[in-house]
Amino acid sequence: MEQENTQLRHAIDSHAAVDQALGVLIAAHRVPPGVGFEVLREVSQYTNIKLHTVAKALIDWALGQPLPEPVEENLGEAVQRHSRKGDNPDQPH
Repeated sequence: MEQENTQLRHAIDSHAAVDQALGVLIAAHRVPPGVGFEVLREVSQYTNIKLHTVAKALIDWALGQPLPEPVEENLGEAVQRHSRKGDNPDQPH
């Protein structure tokens, strides 16, 4: 039971970090939430860094810390890829 509670707390904390990181992406890069999530997911996959760790790095960046180099490099590329594609999964086609 204690292990389940610990896992649940971790899941809630991870979800909160991802939501906060989406807010950072929306504000900094003016992307819709769906695109922001795709950007986070791609950065996580391309860097082989867990999604919640990428999210935490973005939150720290918003608070004045530098982004880890692989996250910074891949983040810019992912945002550009989605900007060029005109992706907007939040709007109906």
